[in-house]
Amino acid sequence: MKLNDLRDNQGARQGRVRVGRGIGSGLGKTAGRGQKGQKSREGVSIKGFEGGQMPLHMRIPKRGFNNIFAKDYAEVNLGAIQKAVDSGKLTATDITQAELNAAGLTRGGKDGVRVLGKGEFSAKLNFTVAGVSKSAREAIEKAGGSVTIPEIVPAAEKAAAKKGKTLAAKKAGK
Repeated sequence: MKLNDLRDNQGARQGRVRVGRGIGSGLGKTAGRGQKGQKSREGVSIKGFEGGQMPLHMRIPKRGFNNIFAKDYAEVNLGAIQKAVDSGKLTATDITQAELNAAGLTRGGKDGVRVLGKGEFSAKLNFTVAGVSKSAREAIEKAGGSVTIPEIVPAAEKAAAKKGKTLAAKKAGK
């Protein structure tokens, strides 16, 4: 056998069928699309269409509600924080979202961290977080720590304050 004798097995490679190339090809005239109608044309997108009847996805009752104003908190339990303190991953005494992220305890949470009270906790730590459950607050204070929740100013109030500053600056300039 020589390199110039190498070939695929018979039928291993099948040629592309060229449709719509005359009656002699066997796939001429309608080119395998049947006859007439929207589906025989190019660029059809009528997946959920049922001939004018109300489509199934609209007939079925909808469930639930997606609150677009819901806060996105990263949640972490006290037990996980205690485990990180014991293993040396968490060494700071003032705990914020940055420290929890660095220790690998939280991810995401664009509106901050919320501490929950599941697990045993005995470390004396000071937390500055967006939220804390009642049981978590009790456990932290019992261990000798403290919880601070920074006050969040709504965007509307920020805008109003900024607008007031610009008006005052304009009046002072006159």
